[in-house]
Amino acid sequence: MTSRALIRPAWTPATIALMVGGFMIFWPLGLAMLAYILWGDRLDGFKRDVNETTDRLFGGLKRAGGGSPFGAPRTGNVAFDDWREKELSRLDEERRRLHEAEAEFAAYARELRRAKDQQEFDRFMAERGKRRDEGPVVDGQPA
Repeated sequence: MTSRALIRPAWTPATIALMVGGFMIFWPLGLAMLAYILWGDRLDGFKRDVNETTDRLFGGLKRAGGGSPFGAPRTGNVAFDDWREKELSRLDEERRRLHEAEAEFAAYARELRRAKDQQEFDRFMAERGKRRDEGPVVDGQPA
């Protein structure tokens, strides 16, 4: 048995009731619920895009020499601070390489799906052509 959320971006009785109730209480609530029903499945991608954009923005500020307001302050031990900066830059580089590998894999998976779809389509067209060459079929018998 699969477990499914009561409130999810789909036309379920609960989401419809919340949308109607939202419109009756305060119309922007109903509008927000309608938007969630229609476009809620895209929220994960939107969140990922926002996170990547902010990471790039703050990463650029850090590389430009601007101190990060959320970063750890200098400890006073120059050797430790230098080591920490090197490790953080190494980790940033590793994160960048992982993001690149993830993008390459996503492109590879898209190409695989496209090739599989093309193969299935070609097979369908070949079978369709054979049926057309054989003539029309009525009740399972050639006409």
